Amino acid sequence: MTEYGLQLYSLRDVTKDDLEKGLRAASEIGYKAVEFAGFFGHPAEEVKGWLDQYHLCPIGTHTPLRELLEDYDGVVAYHKAIQCYNLIIPYQDLSTKEKLDEFIDTVNDLIPRLEADGITLMYHNHSVEFFPNKDGIVIHNELVNRTKLLFEIDTYWTFAAHRDPVQVLARLKDRVRLIHLKDGAGGQEGRWLGKGAAPVEKVRRAALRYGFAMVVESEGLNPSGIEEAAGCFEYLKTLEG
Repeated sequence: MTEYGLQLYSLRDVTKDDLEKGLRAASEIGYKAVEFAGFFGHPAEEVKGWLDQYHLCPIGTHTPLRELLEDYDGVVAYHKAIQCYNLIIPYQDLSTKEKLDEFIDTVNDLIPRLEADGITLMYHNHSVEFFPNKDGIVIHNELVNRTKLLFEIDTYWTFAAHRDPVQVLARLKDRVRLIHLKDGAGGQEGRWLGKGAAPVEKVRRAALRYGFAMVVESEGLNPSGIEEAAGCFEYLKTLEG
């Protein structure tokens, strides 16, 4: 079966109090990798031990830019200790030209520094990056054209921005390393894979064609994070063959 990762935000009802339980559940469902959305105060050595115990690959972390700037050495050391080499900025307020320019200057300075430390800097989109900001600038176009960032394309938010995620993946295929495989009703409401309006099956086929690692994210906690993540995995099994 195709291997999938799980964004642990999907299990935030569990991980906020018991990160180990969330990792164990992801493994038991059948996910082979995890993408972290915080470590909740656990030391790197403990997290690495759980990853080894449950045979999980740390495929990436969602790490706010602020954390990286405030403690570059500590963040890098943590990533190295858990053997995670994709650091993904999950969101940044880029609503004005000034904020966007400052962000671009900052990441352009960080990218070679992180590369020297063996870590790839990536950006994860929501829908807002595909629309003009307050100064009329389409944020995602600027990030593509003015930085060497790689991208984790959240294919649901791309769809919710009225873009064809398959076309976006084709256009940016040389800049994409990971994708979020996600579904939803078309707006802010997330749904289990296969129960929404997004073209999940087409996105999956494109990811396989281009060799992108797929990370499932399911945000509804309906009826719980573990049950929803398991339901998504069962749906993906039906696409095998």
